[in-house]
Amino acid sequence: MPRGLLELRADPTSSGHVDALDPAKRVILHCAGGGRSALGVLTLKELGYENVAHLDGGFGAWAQEGRPIERR
Repeated sequence: MPRGLLELRADPTSSGHVDALDPAKRVILHCAGGGRSALGVLTLKELGYENVAHLDGGFGAWAQEGRPIERR
């Protein structure tokens, strides 16, 4: 079964695993509108992550609500 980039990077048994993605730590995902990050949460839960969440409404909702944004 083909795996996506998130699975490759988040699965501790994968050769492409990123150490910052730790199933024992809190992980919060975000995207522009909230849909992809919600799917990402489901993917991480399937990989055994328990303390995961996403930014409801995405970055767009965050900005529209006037929340702080750091520009670089």
